[in-house]
Amino acid sequence: MAGEKGFIGSIDQGTTSTRFIIYDHDARAVASHQVEFTQFYPEAGWVEHDPMEILESVKVCIAKALDKATADGHNVDGGLKAIGLTDQRETTIVWSKSTGLPLHKAIVWMDARTSSICRRLEKELSGGRSHFVESCGLPISTYFSAMKLLWLMENVDAVKDAIEKGDAIFGTIDTWLIWNMTGGIIGGLHVTDVTNASRTMLMNLKTLTWDEETLKTLGIPAEILPKIVSNSEVIGEICKGWPIPGIKIAGCLGDQHAAMLGQACRKGEAKSTYGTGAFILLNTGEVPIKSGHGLLTTLSYKLGPQAQTNYALEGSIAIAGAAVQWLRDSLGIIKSASEIEDLAAMVESTGGVYFVPAFNGLFAPWWREDARGVCIGITRFTNKSHIARAVLESMCFQVKDVLDSMNKDAGEKGSLDNGKGEFLLRVDGGATANNLLMQIQADLMGTPVVRPVDIETTALGAAYAAGLAVGFWKEEDIFESGEKSKNSKVFRPAMEEETRKKKVESWCKAVERTFDLADLSI
Repeated sequence: MAGEKGFIGSIDQGTTSTRFIIYDHDARAVASHQVEFTQFYPEAGWVEHDPMEILESVKVCIAKALDKATADGHNVDGGLKAIGLTDQRETTIVWSKSTGLPLHKAIVWMDARTSSICRRLEKELSGGRSHFVESCGLPISTYFSAMKLLWLMENVDAVKDAIEKGDAIFGTIDTWLIWNMTGGIIGGLHVTDVTNASRTMLMNLKTLTWDEETLKTLGIPAEILPKIVSNSEVIGEICKGWPIPGIKIAGCLGDQHAAMLGQACRKGEAKSTYGTGAFILLNTGEVPIKSGHGLLTTLSYKLGPQAQTNYALEGSIAIAGAAVQWLRDSLGIIKSASEIEDLAAMVESTGGVYFVPAFNGLFAPWWREDARGVCIGITRFTNKSHIARAVLESMCFQVKDVLDSMNKDAGEKGSLDNGKGEFLLRVDGGATANNLLMQIQADLMGTPVVRPVDIETTALGAAYAAGLAVGFWKEEDIFESGEKSKNSKVFRPAMEEETRKKKVESWCKAVERTFDLADLSI
């Protein structure tokens, strides 16, 4: 790669952990540190984080990663050019700009407490569930930040009072971190980027500004919202009190968009990230495509204030790796997440067991908030290996459902093709280290799955954005380098078409069994 030598840092603030990774000029990670933080479940379907704990986790990760890099002989102190930031999207915080303290815990993206607000709006608004789709590309759903913000405005006195006094500000995790890292109550910058803003329901996809009509309809005051910037530009400098004062924050993207950049997905290329949830995005180029099959219209990335905007179709799956965590933490079937591959490999099939992890409803392409998890087909023959394999299959079936919808929305335009008549799904995220999971994915899709050498492409994407902004890398370095793909592992389907067809039919039956279960009494 051409350009000046040195290092780029990347904050990767996920749903269950925070990481800081330091990359050299060849985009190799030279040091990293990761910290898990607390998940709060105050009621069924509710998920919260402590914003102060997240802030501290970022500080710790930066300091520890710097120590590791220095211990390994890297002159990061003198060579760090900028940092990028990527975060869990939609997770919502309202805080006091005078004290800097949160007015409530962060409401996490998968939290379902706003279902009654969603139902109310669907009845009141002329467009029903799709009322705002034309402007923001998103249906009314518990998933998105606007609904969480409304809940805070309606249910938390501290939030109501602070808004009345002009002391409240709103943001997703990126906004919270940048505000604190650039000064907090002493001049902190209140900004977000176009990708995170696109997940609030409040940003107009075409103008990339807050939509006045939407704000008016929902009663959300514009003054509490952050300024929207591109994904790749110098936003500000880190303030004193942090491990790297004076370093520029030069890139910011929501996690799934960062993975798109980390995978160098151009128009017509798709990726699936397997984390707590699973997220499949297809870059549709400079024109947003409206979905008729349950997908979201969103952004891929905008690499500079004057750069063209790349749009995407997205299918979001609420529970993927979280189902493995459930097996570990709630059922005790496994002691660590990595054990599931060996356990599931002890059987050649699920023995007719199908598991649908609709713990808080189903996202794309079903969008059923009334769905709840089911495990069907259990017999006396069923053992924990069958259950484990069914959990892995559930992740892959859900991804296939989304890709089938993408084919319907974009496939007619030739967007899902590598030029050889073959669709390749690029994958990333921690769960893709599971070879059995990747083979199941290829088998159930009937198309190849491509796994890069570095599966943590989310952090790399944020680093790329920051590096582009400060001239550390050029776009051709990222999009035209063939080195990464040479070493990728390709999983090719080995399942008979007839078997695949029967399994898909059984899966669809299982999904239908999850509907209309939200009101089951204990």
